[in-house]
Amino acid sequence: MTAPPLVLASASPRRRALLGHLGYPFTTCTVAVDESPRPGEAVPATVLRLARAKAAAARAGRPEAVVIGADTVVEVEGTALGKPADATDAARMLAALAGREHRVWTAVAVLGPGGRQAVEAAVTRVWFRPMATDEIAAYVATGEPLDKAGAYGIQERGAAFVERIEGDYFTVVGLPLCRLGLLLREALGPPPG
Repeated sequence: MTAPPLVLASASPRRRALLGHLGYPFTTCTVAVDESPRPGEAVPATVLRLARAKAAAARAGRPEAVVIGADTVVEVEGTALGKPADATDAARMLAALAGREHRVWTAVAVLGPGGRQAVEAAVTRVWFRPMATDEIAAYVATGEPLDKAGAYGIQERGAAFVERIEGDYFTVVGLPLCRLGLLLREALGPPPG
């Protein structure tokens, strides 16, 4: 029996690269999902809802496929930080993270044929060193923070601000590979030779 096709519902080059490490052939598609938090919704509930919604939107046109949806949100002192709206918003987010701990939540949803689904969230604690205003401005000027939850990429220049992490590095990048690998093994079997 042939394994169903695997689809990643994401335009993120980081997620594409990470999924490639697991060894399964896949295609990608972009989906339009309103990523606005709901009033009173806790961050873990938000990322779980959005990962599921992204996978469901992609799966609507591919009922035979196994579809992966993912979402990442940074949380600092109970406040959710998604992707910044612009450079000013990115600078505001980075100033809020400077010199303190925050949490990065990433959820993955794997939806398969016959209504099979698995949805899980992972969290990693991250500590930023103090940052000067001119450092923040210089980093924002690179454009790197503008498409990332919390306005930084730990795998890129943003790594210079990270003092330490507690948890899974790949959760911060945007795809918890260990958990996702187990979910895909359940849905598809081992990756091809």
